[in-house]
Amino acid sequence: MARASTTSDAFNAVAEPRRREILSYLGETERPVGEIVAALRMGQPSVSKHLRVLRDVGLVRMRCQGRQKLYRTNAEAIRPLHEWAGTFERYWQHQLNRVKERAEAIVRHGSDVNPQELKEKK
Repeated sequence: MARASTTSDAFNAVAEPRRREILSYLGETERPVGEIVAALRMGQPSVSKHLRVLRDVGLVRMRCQGRQKLYRTNAEAIRPLHEWAGTFERYWQHQLNRVKERAEAIVRHGSDVNPQELKEKK
């Protein structure tokens, strides 16, 4: 099965670490290209290329203010990424709860507690 183009699929677009950096940076507020270049220490052609991909898949929006181009995230387009990642958040929250329960049991019962016994008590 062929891999989806980065210009047509948001998941492939954010697979590139620099694009995720740009999205994170734009998460706070709308910013001009020059500010993105300076803050992320990337070349202007590279930032423009990444912004073009993000714009093509709808993850960022651009507006012109005079000669300046301003970019901001498109929260609605990011929602499917957030929802997908949320499935793993539930998994990790469950895992963290289990670690917390075991740690609390060790504190209550001392360091000689057997983790297998804790499992069997549930």
